[in-house]
Amino acid sequence: FPPSPAAGDERPLTVAPPVGLSSIDGLKPDYVLEADKHGLKIPNLRRLAAEGAYATGVKGVTPTVTYPAHTTMVTGVSATKHGILTNSPFDPLAKNLGGWYWYAEDICVPTLWDVAAKAGIATSSVDWPVTVGANIKYNIAQYWRASTPDDQKIIRAVSTPGLLAEAEAAVGPYPEGNDYTVAADRRRAAFNVFVIEKKKARLHLCYFSGLDTEEHRSGPYSPQTWDVLEQTDELVGQVRAAAEKAGGGKAVICVVSDHGFARTDREIHLNAAFAEAGLIKLNELGRATSWRAFAWYPSGSAGILLQDPNDTKARDEVRAVLDRLAGENRDAALRIFESPDCEKLGGFPGAAFIVAIQPPYRFGGNLRGSVVIAPAKVGGTHGYLPELPEMDASFFLVGPGISAGQNLGRIDMRDIAPTLATLLGIELPTAEGRDVIRASATGNADTK
Repeated sequence: FPPSPAAGDERPLTVAPPVGLSSIDGLKPDYVLEADKHGLKIPNLRRLAAEGAYATGVKGVTPTVTYPAHTTMVTGVSATKHGILTNSPFDPLAKNLGGWYWYAEDICVPTLWDVAAKAGIATSSVDWPVTVGANIKYNIAQYWRASTPDDQKIIRAVSTPGLLAEAEAAVGPYPEGNDYTVAADRRRAAFNVFVIEKKKARLHLCYFSGLDTEEHRSGPYSPQTWDVLEQTDELVGQVRAAAEKAGGGKAVICVVSDHGFARTDREIHLNAAFAEAGLIKLNELGRATSWRAFAWYPSGSAGILLQDPNDTKARDEVRAVLDRLAGENRDAALRIFESPDCEKLGGFPGAAFIVAIQPPYRFGGNLRGSVVIAPAKVGGTHGYLPELPEMDASFFLVGPGISAGQNLGRIDMRDIAPTLATLLGIELPTAEGRDVIRASATGNADTK
């Protein structure tokens, strides 16, 4: 915050309100906008829609998964531009031991925290994705490895020196890095409140994922999902209260999500089909030892990469496998994209094919066994193409200067960063999106 005026300085002090960006992983917009229909008790989220601006939906990125989406929300560009392409790097031989895109150095364009730092604006974050090594002044980075106590040591090492220990002394132990239950969210909420109130950064980033965990387990719209959402609503209220306290009663609060969810109960395992066709070689333990074609990050869509992009025989064999699967599973509405249509989707750069599917089918990651499992365990997933309505994410914005009950229509995820940049008084020149509040004021908002 700006310093107090010097003695004898009669100029009025204008203190810009803090901006808090909170993400609830997997929050579907209708959960909030149709809360009465669902019988939900979520007063804090409903307040956001009533008191500020909201989107009826947010078109996400390809694929609609957590890490690419969260990076788009702080850069304003698509995944192929910012470089965080899925949750985890392409690793067909599993040499990376399950590693994710944790490291901010992999982001290829400026972020909100980068341009804020250049403008002298302090930033803070608790568990925002892709923040190891980020230029954030007060940073508790998102990271895990073995889910042992040593992971806590790593989190302390990759976060702002001394910050996690200081916070733990005040509010208790920090959750294990890969614990994304609602109970862990509740613990992290206490750390968010501590950092917001004690460090008073102008921009704060907050991430909750218990809802996503439950939706994967029991599916969207389940009683268990509703229970977790109602608990998460309490945490939203805690973070908002802390931001308003730090801002002297005023704060800009933005609550977003990274994707929607679809209920699923059938699976198609692309890599198992490729192994059957001889495109992937497995050892006796069922692990890949070599590959000519491999499905990258299968969920609701997948990129198919060739080890040799010029291997026309492998390309033809992949096409034959995909055509067969599409013909044998017509209710899955399997769609096959090849260059140049792959590039138009904005994801999986370098893929020979991008394959999309429709709920209730999902792609699975098995390398051997049944290619098609129907029925499979009921649950929920995402990762489908962003054109699917069920994949729409959420956006709510409240604070000084934001009109109450303002319907922004369906916006693009790339709009979030430039909108927040304006509220911070900074610019993101590389952003592909627009300031949706300014666009709404000039009559250019999409209200479909």
